[in-house]
Amino acid sequence: MAGPLGRFSSSPRVYSRLAEDLYGHGIRTVFGLMSDDTAVLITELEGRGVRFVSARHENNAIVMGEGFASKSDGLGVCVIGRGPAAANCVNAIIHASRTQTALLVIVGDQPRNNQIFNAPGPDLKWLDAERLFLAAGLLTMRPSSAEDAQVVLRNAMAEAERGQTVILLLPTDILNAPAAERVSGDHVMPTQRKSIAARPAALALAQELLSTARRPLIVAGIGAVRADAREDLLRLAEKTGALLLTSLRAKDFFAGHRLNLGISGSFAHSVARRLVNQADCVISFGAALNLLTSSFGEFFPHVPLIHVDDRRDHIGRYCHADIALVGDARLVAEELLALLPEKAAAEKPFHDADVLKSIAQFDHRRDFEPAHTDWTVDMRSLALRIDQLLPAGRDVVMDLGNFFAIAPYVSVPSPKHFRYTDHFASIGLGLGTAIGVSVGNADLPTVLFIGDGSLMMTLGELESVARENLNLTIFVFNDHAYGAESHFLALRDRPVGTSTFPAVDFAPIAENLGIESYKIQSMTELDALGTTLKAVRGPLLVDCKINPSITAPFLTEFARLEGY
Repeated sequence: MAGPLGRFSSSPRVYSRLAEDLYGHGIRTVFGLMSDDTAVLITELEGRGVRFVSARHENNAIVMGEGFASKSDGLGVCVIGRGPAAANCVNAIIHASRTQTALLVIVGDQPRNNQIFNAPGPDLKWLDAERLFLAAGLLTMRPSSAEDAQVVLRNAMAEAERGQTVILLLPTDILNAPAAERVSGDHVMPTQRKSIAARPAALALAQELLSTARRPLIVAGIGAVRADAREDLLRLAEKTGALLLTSLRAKDFFAGHRLNLGISGSFAHSVARRLVNQADCVISFGAALNLLTSSFGEFFPHVPLIHVDDRRDHIGRYCHADIALVGDARLVAEELLALLPEKAAAEKPFHDADVLKSIAQFDHRRDFEPAHTDWTVDMRSLALRIDQLLPAGRDVVMDLGNFFAIAPYVSVPSPKHFRYTDHFASIGLGLGTAIGVSVGNADLPTVLFIGDGSLMMTLGELESVARENLNLTIFVFNDHAYGAESHFLALRDRPVGTSTFPAVDFAPIAENLGIESYKIQSMTELDALGTTLKAVRGPLLVDCKINPSITAPFLTEFARLEGY
């Protein structure tokens, strides 16, 4: 006999049609955590050959999908349950929504009008998820009937493919209802964002300023990376006499070039800081110039700033822009190249032999005195050595914490091979992201740098790493503390005891889950792993005991903020 939702009827159900549409759209991998309200959709997807990567917490399932989408250049799809499952994942969904990654999150929802649970008792999973997600600023969609479920799914996929996170709520009575007539045709195609050229009047102002500047700086952000503007920006630097910097998200965009100063702002090295102080003009291409890129507003001298971005609302958000150029980074660079005259060598002091020599000879090891102890290593020296020992081709993911100061010391093939999880300033999202990246690009090893506090928050996902047998190497930077909070309290002359915790050895835990694991307390022990790190093809965890006394420069800058 059929139940209240007709579950036992042999007629096609909505969940079957939705799985068919997802598969037909090319979805072959889905992340999530099974719940009673979405289990039928998940099993239907698996029955069609879709790989379901199961997380141990909904928060991690979301960032797995985001990490996967970032590497596969396609749509990431997550399926989670309703009520507590939906509440569990809000942190990660807000983070994902700020990465501009194409991500569809399918969330179970209570039946319309609670028609099933009102008679026998309360619906313990009830949650007004739509209001919750809307309050977080997320695009949220929900079918109103079985008849429009397929159309709403296809529209949700199209919206997500614009480069945003979309929530699709699926009430259980709709999901399990008899399917309407099959909806034919493809999903609604997203409108492609057109490349925008800057206005001539604004270009003329920028041309005038760059023509007279003797020591300009070019800062490239993720917008320049997405616009594929590297070669044009290199030509612009050569023509104007500029030096090159990147935001953290565009890390290593100019790697290997003689004019490259590395990362701007809080992660800048000493030579970069010295030369930036001599600049007389800054032009930013697709960089937000946020607190890290600008060292909390103190990195760039008070000189004219030209801000280039294809979104008008991004210009001048965090700093004053003297000239706004609304346009695609590559198009604007090409337009400026056509307008600007070639300068004589004497008009390019930033390209002098002495300047170029100081850039070429820079070594990060000159910027600090290693502070090893008998039982711990300096995290900066550790990161520099790990960078040498790892295969050159790799994807790198970093969680957050005091150890995040190592970002300049670990190189990547390009910015597209670098992910970090600070978009909601939350720790604990790195392991899930790294799992998604590894699934999305199995041809390259994925390397995760994570703090011990973050790993403790997501320890269960080590089982997911082992179960999926991922080519993922995890370096735990273990200072037995919430390092950022500990240093923040110390900088405020406050007691730090609550921010520390007893020593935990992660290697035995990971080994019990089937992950090859090591503990290191010296650089010698790290060097002994050289062959292992070069040849790794499966899960590996290295528990690195680091000196807790080293403070990240960005924390010192943060602590100086008034009123915080």
